[in-house]
Amino acid sequence: MRTPVLEVRDLAVHFRVETGGLLRRQQRIIRAVDQVSFNVHSAETLGIVGESGCGKSTLARAILGLVRAQSGSVVWLGENLVGLTEEQMRTKRREIQLIFQDPQGSLDPRMTVGDIVAEPLRTFYPSMSRLQVRERVQGIMKLVGLLPNQINRYPHEFSGGQCQRIGIARALVVNPRLVVCDEPVSALDVSIQAQIVNLLKDLQKKLQLSLIFIAHDLSVVRHVSDRVMVMYLGRIMEVADRESIYLTPRHPYTRALIESVPIPDPVKERARARRSLEGDIPSPLDPPSGCVFHTRCRFATDQCRKEVPALETLDSGNQVACLRHRELLAEDRDEQ
Repeated sequence: MRTPVLEVRDLAVHFRVETGGLLRRQQRIIRAVDQVSFNVHSAETLGIVGESGCGKSTLARAILGLVRAQSGSVVWLGENLVGLTEEQMRTKRREIQLIFQDPQGSLDPRMTVGDIVAEPLRTFYPSMSRLQVRERVQGIMKLVGLLPNQINRYPHEFSGGQCQRIGIARALVVNPRLVVCDEPVSALDVSIQAQIVNLLKDLQKKLQLSLIFIAHDLSVVRHVSDRVMVMYLGRIMEVADRESIYLTPRHPYTRALIESVPIPDPVKERARARRSLEGDIPSPLDPPSGCVFHTRCRFATDQCRKEVPALETLDSGNQVACLRHRELLAEDRDEQ
């Protein structure tokens, strides 16, 4: 059995917010990440999917220590990162880097591309000479598909896809072992999305990177991930390998997400029966009792409304948090 490089156990991130008017203000708690556990292995890509507001980005920031976790652990190469001081955490960030969602907004418009990509080197390797920094920056720019002679240009001179390549170069310049990609293609055109996804796949193989790839689009995650974790209202609904989660999804929420992905063939797209998700995600200030998905689930029973399903590990090694997943699987087999 492979030893994971990252082990997250029962991680919880809560935020206190004030609600009500001036005379009746009260503090309430948002459980943005609620008892989440998962592993990431060396050179593996774990895709994390779910609608907006499901806690994906908060989870990423908790792993990096950018938001404080109330409980649980984030074990990186055998060391728990939860509770480390800011100075201690800064040394770990050389090994765990982040690619941001907004490629242009994450780059300082006053800095040249060379300075942007070199910034982590100056932070983690202050003894490097200017020549060494320049050579390293130009080498990583070439690796991500940028021209080394663009080193003195500014972000506004680049397209959105090129700016994301700059962000990728900045993350990789210090040779990290894990890169957290927080919806890195959601702000890009579809054609550019494919280029960035293919680039990340190539870089992972070439550099033996571990990736956490966060997205709300299952069709994008399918092409880049080895395993997929589905989140809803801060909780894990299902974890499975890439093939299983698309061919035999066990959780109703996963099924709904897959059915919402359009088929590129217009004839098949019009002909297929689609059971789209109904309603909106409940407010995290007032989550449903029992299974948090039961308010939008067409298979929900009274038991689902009362009992919180545990994340059950199946014989295949995949995991699902649904009280009725066996019944639904049996129904699918009968239909076939």
